[in-house]
Amino acid sequence: GISGFPKRDESVYDTFGVGHSSTAISAALGMAEALRHLQQTDRKVVAVVGDGALTAGLAFEGLNNVGMLQPDLLIILNDNQMSIDPNVGALKDYLAGLTTSRTYNRFREEVWKWLGRLQEKLGAPVRDYAARLEEAWLVLFSRPAVLFESLGLRYFGPVDGHDVQGLVETLRNLRQLPGPKLLHCRTVKGKGFPPAEKDPLKWHAPAFRFDPHTGEPVDPPSSRPTPPKYQDVFGETVIELAYQDPRVVAVTPAMLSGSGLTKMRQLMPERCYDVGIAEQHAVTFSAGLATQGMKVFCNIYSTFLQRAYDQVIHDVAIQNLPVIFCLDRAGAVGADGATHQGLYDIAYLRPIPNLILSAPLNESELRNLMYTALRAEKPFVIRYPRGNGVLLDWRTPFQEVPLGKGRLLREGEDVAILSYGHIGNEVLEACRLLEEEGLYPAVYDLRFAKPLDLELLEEVAQRYKFLLTVEDGVRIGGVGSAVLEALADRGYSVPVRRLGAPDLVLEHATQAEQYALCGYDRYAIAEAVRQAYQAILPLRAWKRSW
Repeated sequence: GISGFPKRDESVYDTFGVGHSSTAISAALGMAEALRHLQQTDRKVVAVVGDGALTAGLAFEGLNNVGMLQPDLLIILNDNQMSIDPNVGALKDYLAGLTTSRTYNRFREEVWKWLGRLQEKLGAPVRDYAARLEEAWLVLFSRPAVLFESLGLRYFGPVDGHDVQGLVETLRNLRQLPGPKLLHCRTVKGKGFPPAEKDPLKWHAPAFRFDPHTGEPVDPPSSRPTPPKYQDVFGETVIELAYQDPRVVAVTPAMLSGSGLTKMRQLMPERCYDVGIAEQHAVTFSAGLATQGMKVFCNIYSTFLQRAYDQVIHDVAIQNLPVIFCLDRAGAVGADGATHQGLYDIAYLRPIPNLILSAPLNESELRNLMYTALRAEKPFVIRYPRGNGVLLDWRTPFQEVPLGKGRLLREGEDVAILSYGHIGNEVLEACRLLEEEGLYPAVYDLRFAKPLDLELLEEVAQRYKFLLTVEDGVRIGGVGSAVLEALADRGYSVPVRRLGAPDLVLEHATQAEQYALCGYDRYAIAEAVRQAYQAILPLRAWKRSW
């Protein structure tokens, strides 16, 4: 199917690929400047930006540059959350219509010219007085105008974003006006679909089939108990830890529900911070909290932490501050596709000094790593995937995990598999398939990508004839690379094969399909083990029993 986000190679109407928030103004400004250089003044550039996106610094960086360059650019603010104060009374609609009409703007230009001539005769800053008067008039009825007008944009609105005819007329009027303009449209999220209007959070990105008339799910719910989602285990565990220690707080950049923090926000709102779409701020804010002894769980999707890379290095790692980063949606994410893959965090975090990198095999391990991180007094990263875990009985008593220590999950011979994180469950399933063929590889759970368990690595290098590493992340710079580096530094020459995401843009699909495409689902792992045994055993002793 088609991508869930605009994609340039998918449609001529997708002028810029997006997925992460708040890029519209900067991209549109670049386009407008390009058209100016190319003297293609007949083409118009419009940026559509949501009110939520204005919580991100990138949007204001773009607005600031728009005010400086003064391009011929229209920014449409889609305000569906009422995060910008509305005008009061019926006058707002009249004002919006008036200030966008051709008559008003012609009158405004003529008055401006007349004031210029008057200014020359009187020698007084008449235009300045008039501009201040107009601004004050707008401010009186339209508080949002203050912000945008002060940044050098002409502000219009708010208008009803669902009044199609009125909106078309407004856009036609604005097309005639030069310079940067902002049109403030008030909308209702999910408009036209009653279930979505009633519950916009649920219907933001529904991951289930439903009746288009009623909104009811088409597929009946399963009667079988299912393991919880990792995000929910995190949410329950952070509350449990917060009750034990009054210094525990949680921080998330606009992902309360997705991160599993909604319940904590309800129970202890003063200790659960939603800082908006502002990953850079979230990380540095967390660092500031940590300087004063707070125990901070900073929950950010793996893909979004990329936006705060400098802050992780500069504000957390260099100062060795004990911020606990819980990276949700780490690894292949499924339908959200290329822009949201959490495949890169292992590789981009490994080189940073002072960081501890970990990944749980299951829900109980997630709880234990969170418990351990509180006591580590160092920057600590815990990555876990999108979706459900594997345990029904996951509320086990907390146990501290030895830092930098892996563990043996399954005894075996000749071949050892070193897995990292949840993908180890695919490894165990692969081993069950291989049992039927008389193949018994050993399985180890590394648990930590940094520091690596060097004692464990030396043991497996001496004990086994072939090693496989498996990770739900890119091969380049990943855990497999770390294992190879450590073995090479210590003079070991045991063959190592790395399974992980290849060097490609991983498009949208189901997680299972992405695992298969990248070559680390249970079937691909089983085949890699077969090939490993075939490589180390004499050909005459090899029996193909499948």
